[in-house]
Amino acid sequence: MSTDTEKHRALLSALGDAQGKGDGSFERAVTDAFEHVFEHLGRLNDHVSLVGPDGSDPHLKPGESPTLR
Repeated sequence: MSTDTEKHRALLSALGDAQGKGDGSFERAVTDAFEHVFEHLGRLNDHVSLVGPDGSDPHLKPGESPTLR
């Protein structure tokens, strides 16, 4: 099983376990889940973006030569 799948299961479990406790654990679990979602979105954006985050060339892929662009 991939570590990402394990992470997803752990996040869902933490959300379920924290529901109704009223000790701030649910808010922490939601924050952790959203942080993970934003990590995914960042990676997806890097993968499909035609330009880098600052409008420059996109990040080089591992082993990609900048002179081939």
